[in-house]
Amino acid sequence: MNTKKDTDLIESINEAKTTGFHYKTWLISGLGFFTDAYDLFIIGVVTSILVLSGWNKFSTLETSLLDSTALLSAVIGALIFGRLLDKLGRKAIYGIELIILVAGALGSAFLTPINGVYILIIWRFILGIGIGGDYATSSTIMAEYSNTKSRGKLVGMVFSMQSLGLLAGPLVSLGLIYSGISLSLVWKLLLAFGAIPAIAVIYFRRRMPETPRYLLRVKGDAKAATNNWKRYTGLNATADASTETVRESWTQILKQRRFILTLLGTAGSWFLMDWALYGNSIMSSSMLSVLVPSSVTGLHHLIRTTEYSALIFGVAAFPGYWIATFTIDRIGRKLIQSIGFAAMAVSFGILGIFHQLLSASYVAQFLTVYGISYFFIEFGPNVTTFIYPPEVFPTKVRGFGSGASAAGGKTGAFIGTFLNAIILASSIGESGLFLILALLSVIGLIFTVVLLPEPKRIDLDEISGENSLLSGPQNPVNTGMKQH
Repeated sequence: MNTKKDTDLIESINEAKTTGFHYKTWLISGLGFFTDAYDLFIIGVVTSILVLSGWNKFSTLETSLLDSTALLSAVIGALIFGRLLDKLGRKAIYGIELIILVAGALGSAFLTPINGVYILIIWRFILGIGIGGDYATSSTIMAEYSNTKSRGKLVGMVFSMQSLGLLAGPLVSLGLIYSGISLSLVWKLLLAFGAIPAIAVIYFRRRMPETPRYLLRVKGDAKAATNNWKRYTGLNATADASTETVRESWTQILKQRRFILTLLGTAGSWFLMDWALYGNSIMSSSMLSVLVPSSVTGLHHLIRTTEYSALIFGVAAFPGYWIATFTIDRIGRKLIQSIGFAAMAVSFGILGIFHQLLSASYVAQFLTVYGISYFFIEFGPNVTTFIYPPEVFPTKVRGFGSGASAAGGKTGAFIGTFLNAIILASSIGESGLFLILALLSVIGLIFTVVLLPEPKRIDLDEISGENSLLSGPQNPVNTGMKQH
């Protein structure tokens, strides 16, 4: 057992009251997620506007690539930045992901010529690298600064900024369209707007100190860890690195059965959830087209589907994010994720079986069921799959575990968005697509129940198995990791 002096720093982090430095970290991290969501989801509206503004009509393949390329590159970004987090440290790379994101957003807006579909795809690829990096970095840093009691809420608040970005997309689109600005300028402004929140916090991300957990557990620098904690929070603490450092190598931890099974649970459930969420959200203009009478065409058709999107995001999705965030430390991650997947399966199943709902004659009924599915995606696996990874992996591999989990999610998002465009254009259609999503939700429920623990109000060292990896005179290395 470590002495009281040896554990003061970790205890200080775990037991700290939620104060200003927590909310400062949330804002610096959360504004990136506002941008991530806005940039990912706005492309569905933009592709519709491009054709209306004089671009040539896109082929099904071009539409699929435009809508999904950023998701594919987000996989790469999450893996690269996740590994760099563990190799170089949190401070060394935090903020670089947003610089890449800003370059992709501004390049998409101002360096894409008319009909330059593949140039736009390249810029979207660059954008996605930054977005993937943000998924790996922000969750890890917020979790490592959070106290045990409110960790789920604090990490969830970072992610729930996505709800504002999700809602901002259709609202900004409608505002620009109704303003009477030329559509040839509207799509540029829509793409450029996503760079603004990211630019606002790059400086602050680059100024954040290294997290004490990383300095202590990975670098063994107890002095820097305690100094950083005091400088950033104003709290005093002490630590002795000789009894706190993880001695096992990065690759040794990755080979352990516990790590592999946990990663299968976090990445697998995120993969299944993102297939449903991103396919629906990015393709919302197409998905909701079935509700618009055939007599409504062109710009008026786009306005109608965008209004429906804003309604769904605002009434169903937005409250789902925040209710999950503020109840997760009481209800628990596992229960919320299980309820969410179950409700998604039922909602999607109804829309798939009762295909008559997919028409302009049943707008209210469709939006009700579709809205329920959106609420439980957010009050469910969309929030919890982000919170889980930084909690269940040890500090030495936390960046990679979080990045690989996010990469699993964005792989599902890419496949879902890419295939949804093809499915909607095929004989399978909307009803068949909803049945596919219902099946994926059932599998997600199974993954959650079988593979994931409940981290609610359990210290990071315990729930991640890090206690069994610590080495020192009084706490020898134990290569086995007890499953909680």
